[in-house]
Amino acid sequence: MSDKSNINMFTPFTKYAQFNGRSSRKEFWLWFLLQLIAGFVFGMASATAPELGGILTTLWAVISFIPGIAVTIRRLHDTGHSGWYLLLFLIPIVGPIILLFFYLMKSQSGSNKYGENPYNE
Repeated sequence: MSDKSNINMFTPFTKYAQFNGRSSRKEFWLWFLLQLIAGFVFGMASATAPELGGILTTLWAVISFIPGIAVTIRRLHDTGHSGWYLLLFLIPIVGPIILLFFYLMKSQSGSNKYGENPYNE
């Protein structure tokens, strides 16, 4: 069982390509916050030094792509949904709204078919 206090913005990097298991709301939304901060920083870098900003933005996108998918799939698992539900984002307007609802849902208590609740939320 994991300790909830050990979760931070960089936790998904420690579980780089772990697509099984579950991720709490806190882990998912801290990752989302990190992406917003990185987007702001790299956007400012692009505004001041376009070439460097473009390189940094591309590098960050490559580095964070797989951990982002993994934490999102684990978050869907935490709510009892298959990772394949991530493909809902392909449906314009409705798909992202449904996914947002899943991301905001409370974790299923106890265990589900994807594993034990690691943080007992």
